[in-house]
Amino acid sequence: MDNTTAIKQDIRKLMIENLMLPVNPDEIQDDQPLFGPGSMGLDSVDALQLVVALDKAYGLKIADPEAARQILQSVTTITAAVAKHQESTSGKT
Repeated sequence: MDNTTAIKQDIRKLMIENLMLPVNPDEIQDDQPLFGPGSMGLDSVDALQLVVALDKAYGLKIADPEAARQILQSVTTITAAVAKHQESTSGKT
């Protein structure tokens, strides 16, 4: 299993635990929209909880609302942001 697959699984678990979603991790599709029409039906409170959870779990800080809109679109976009953050911090001591 590569790092991206592992992060995606962790993101799904994090979402279910922090947002108390009544689904199994495998029911959340990688590119399924999290917000808006045809989505999982998350709202602004869920977005805030997700931002806090990502900060706690990965140290990923999302301070800008526009950045949050881009990052929190789907499991795939969250995973990309986490992976990018891990790459940028892995070289630091």
